[in-house]
Amino acid sequence: MRIEDLDTPAVLIDVDVMERNLARAASYARQHGLRLRPHIKTHKIPALARRQLELGACGITCAKTTEALAMMSCDPPEVLIAYPVVGAAKIARLVELARRTEVTVSLDSVDVAAPIAAAARAAGVEIGVLAEMDAGLRRVGVPPGEPLLDLVLGLRKLDGLRWRGIAFYPGHIRSLDEAGQAQLGSLREALWSTVGLLASRGLKPEIVSGGSTPLLWESHTLPELNEIRPGTYIFNDRNTVLSGACRREDCAATILVTVVSTAPDRIIVDGGSKTFSSDRLASSSEATFGEVLGHPQLRFHKMNEEHGFIALDGAPAPFRPGDRLRIVPNHICVAMNLHERAWGVRNGEVVAEWRVEARGRLQ
Repeated sequence: MRIEDLDTPAVLIDVDVMERNLARAASYARQHGLRLRPHIKTHKIPALARRQLELGACGITCAKTTEALAMMSCDPPEVLIAYPVVGAAKIARLVELARRTEVTVSLDSVDVAAPIAAAARAAGVEIGVLAEMDAGLRRVGVPPGEPLLDLVLGLRKLDGLRWRGIAFYPGHIRSLDEAGQAQLGSLREALWSTVGLLASRGLKPEIVSGGSTPLLWESHTLPELNEIRPGTYIFNDRNTVLSGACRREDCAATILVTVVSTAPDRIIVDGGSKTFSSDRLASSSEATFGEVLGHPQLRFHKMNEEHGFIALDGAPAPFRPGDRLRIVPNHICVAMNLHERAWGVRNGEVVAEWRVEARGRLQ
């Protein structure tokens, strides 16, 4: 089957670009002695997680317990749930996971940890735990230093849990411009002082887990860090390009759409917010939702649920209904969650079809 035979909208993955992205990150991790535990939130496809494991990943990272259960067919040796697990149903799934593989969860509260510990004891399993440090995003986590030490001390008192180290997510650092370098320096100081404080109490962490795709290639500049959890790097997107973490040619994922209507100043394609998500660029106020490949003059500036508005901005209008376009989305992670399947392509041919097994697994 060729690309033009696919119905649209369709997520296309250039398998050669994807393999290059995976190999580069795996090589980088090996070179710098880092455990690579990729976040599957980007692709949500067990076959691609299996490929990451084949290339040397130590395990996988998931946000939710349902997401992790959907990925069990890739037989991960370790799973990190990088999200607070709150509520009886979620804890029950966490225990189920712990019966099937080694499970660790990152937490920022003893109150959240206590019922997990009780469930683990009742089930006769052990669950690993990482103390979550707020690296500056101000989302979850406790501040560096004494607050993190207090959290670790509290977690260590809970039978059924095994404290393994600390976790953080530097999502506030989106580029390595002057401001980003300053934020990276602050993070480096916070890690150094916090890990040093823990070590002074005889609490040297086994795992210091962090990182993101925008900071992937700077991970080795954080001496205390020994585990990285990038997600977007497998495909990359417009945000990754603008962060400086990849080149345009490193974007493996595009969304194939069809022109369904034309006018002198615009074309309408069959993909809107239910295809691309409504995410704008993370580092720009520009109101666009993707880059139209091969047509730099076009501006994808507006969406309804099923309609994408692309302004011609004075350019010639050779488009007709039925024409196909490929668009690099701003944020591929959210877009993937909107699609039931993705198609692997090479040189115009469709070479793979994958079900997005973990899409919609939000609990």
